[in-house]
Amino acid sequence: MKNQSERETLRRPTEAELDILRVLWERGASTVREVHESLYGDDGAGYTTALKLMQIMHAKGLVVRDDTQRAHVYRAAVSKQRTQKRFMTEMVQRLFNGSPSQLVLQALGDHPRASRAELEQIRDLLDRMEARQSDAEKSR
Repeated sequence: MKNQSERETLRRPTEAELDILRVLWERGASTVREVHESLYGDDGAGYTTALKLMQIMHAKGLVVRDDTQRAHVYRAAVSKQRTQKRFMTEMVQRLFNGSPSQLVLQALGDHPRASRAELEQIRDLLDRMEARQSDAEKSR
């Protein structure tokens, strides 16, 4: 029997699968044709490539398929937020020795393209984190 870590590794989406998930997160439930047209239009990979990828994703548990209609309809089985958190956690562990602050310093220090609105969101997040930490220290 596979442990939790092995199951999660098996479910980790590839780059092509992430592209499909992005379409499903944005559009909601969609047919293979709708996903194919959204990703490739008239260019790029064929319809059967998109179909095969989505079948693999279904087997991995990344998408749910409704086959009650002639054209199967797929929807994401994993949330965008959960997927982003998982990838971010892995990246922090692998590249920054588990230090989220090093990730933030690297992201903002070398690429100072954050808008005023983004900087305000970061400040708000830091304020909330400090308040939680302060509350936790008071309750000890």
